[in-house]
Amino acid sequence: MGAPILSLCWERVGSTVSHKGCSLGRSLQFAVVLAVVVLTFGTGANPIPLRHRLQISGRQFVLDGKPFLIISGEMHYARIPREYWHDRLKMARAMGLNAVSTYVFWNLHELKPGVFDFSGQLDVAAFIRAAQDEGLFVILRPGPYVCAEWDLGGLPAWLFADPTIVLRSDDPKFMQPVARWLKRLGQELASLQATHGGPILAVQVENEYGSFDSNRQYMKHVYTLIAAAGFSDSLLYTADGPEQLPNGTLPGVPAVVNFGPGETQHAFETLAAFRPNQPLMAGEYWAGWFDHWGGKHAQTDAALQTSDLKWILSQGYSVNLYMFHGGTTFGFMNGANFDKAYEPQTSSYDYDAALDESGRPTTKYFAFRNAMAAHDPSIKLPDVPQTAPFITIPQITLRETSSLWDNLAQSIDASDPRSMEMLGQSYGYILYQTEVTGPIDGELHLEAMQDYAKVYLNRAEQGTLDTRLGQNTLTLHSSATKNSLEILVENGGRINFTKRLRDQRKGIAGPVTLAGKELHSWRIYPLPMNDLHSVAFKRAETQVHGPAFCRGTFALAKTGDTFLDMRGLTKGVSWVNGHLLGRFWDIGPQETLFVPAPWLQVGPNEVVIFTLGETKNATLRGIPSPVVGR
Repeated sequence: MGAPILSLCWERVGSTVSHKGCSLGRSLQFAVVLAVVVLTFGTGANPIPLRHRLQISGRQFVLDGKPFLIISGEMHYARIPREYWHDRLKMARAMGLNAVSTYVFWNLHELKPGVFDFSGQLDVAAFIRAAQDEGLFVILRPGPYVCAEWDLGGLPAWLFADPTIVLRSDDPKFMQPVARWLKRLGQELASLQATHGGPILAVQVENEYGSFDSNRQYMKHVYTLIAAAGFSDSLLYTADGPEQLPNGTLPGVPAVVNFGPGETQHAFETLAAFRPNQPLMAGEYWAGWFDHWGGKHAQTDAALQTSDLKWILSQGYSVNLYMFHGGTTFGFMNGANFDKAYEPQTSSYDYDAALDESGRPTTKYFAFRNAMAAHDPSIKLPDVPQTAPFITIPQITLRETSSLWDNLAQSIDASDPRSMEMLGQSYGYILYQTEVTGPIDGELHLEAMQDYAKVYLNRAEQGTLDTRLGQNTLTLHSSATKNSLEILVENGGRINFTKRLRDQRKGIAGPVTLAGKELHSWRIYPLPMNDLHSVAFKRAETQVHGPAFCRGTFALAKTGDTFLDMRGLTKGVSWVNGHLLGRFWDIGPQETLFVPAPWLQVGPNEVVIFTLGETKNATLRGIPSPVVGR
């Protein structure tokens, strides 16, 4: 028997208002805030009924005359292997959620201006349909800026090719590509709104803009573009912290509030005073936290979070748990914060969430599940799905190596250093070479270097410059009359929060001086690390000096999830069977890299690392649990 079609109606109390052309300058009350229906939880996935009339009665969401709470959890399609989407969504249902929320990452889908990719792992429409299959609604958060501890907050790095662009402003140089992106996203997802039979209930306008600026004209522009992209049939809403609500919201557009443990009552009181005639919802309740390199592993207070959740539900308020499941920021996509210094985030996005990085339920998961079950004993939650056992992989010796110096492609000649983005590169590494005549005895100064550099004279390492530590000067000595100076720079992840994201051009974006004199005539080698096929490996019988690729193989009789133990290696990135897992760095706290079973195969497998340290027969192994905390 086919499921009925869901109808979403927007009304103003006492009169009729068209959702297609509502004025942002007027204070409106929407009868539809979120198109949600009461789900009957069972042992399997239930289809979402597809036609319902939803209204607002004071501060309540109301469905067919009955109050309803949105109980949502955040999870990101890009941080979960596609093969595991249904598994994680089943876990969400079993914990008691009736919706999931996801960002959409612009910089994943438009790698080059006007060239879009929504295939495979990036098929966000398939993720949304999977949520519907599992009986869950979806809250869509397309940005265009999303934060999310993601590189540049999800904005494409190629925007920086224009040296005058002002990100997250109404600068036409920014808004024109934003318009193109949102229009294309609408073509993918607008048909999945609840009004069209899909699960999308609401669409967020921008993201925490009140923490960034107070440019209302910009926010109105983004609102208009999202509506024009076809999302006007859903609730369009804004999300900000309690004190930032006046800066990031729009008149007549519903608002939710984001906050962390211990701030619950204050946050809701602030939202209630700011918007007295709408339902109250936590757009993000921070049920965990993220890690950055060189810092401590986040271990948050599960008891306090459970207490907060119980209180929120008892008050009849709606909530989105951020994160329900963090997963992994695969590849080079981790972001960074700036708190007195640059703080790049780890590849693990475990977030101390209810589901851990590998999708296993934690004690927090069961505490949240019990809280939700106790809130409404009439609802029978599905059984918690079983998780597959993890595997161990015995010692893997990386017996083959290939020096970076042997794998340099065509260089780009320039009088002065240029940033990655000026050369059409977004992620990875970049190498700068120049010749210096005469003996050297002075300071090398890189004022505009980001984020981590190794400096070489005549292929001999001279030292390291680390933006985290405020380092941009290194003393060099050489008695040779002709010297090759090489600077290998790693993009460690762009800042994703505050106005510092407007100045995140990577590599070297300014002059380089030696002993007070500016150096010119550079050869620049972009190293995006997106294709390993050209790397020529050979057996390594001796120590490998300098940056290098290393490769090893291992055989499996069966596949399973595992964690690649990177202890003993210094700094770099790792691939398994061509999948870029993420970064490793011996400063911790992350010591392992999650390897999902679908990326392994029965029989031979390959692991490759690119390392900035010295290596001789480096070894790895697969272990069943992560190592964090150093």
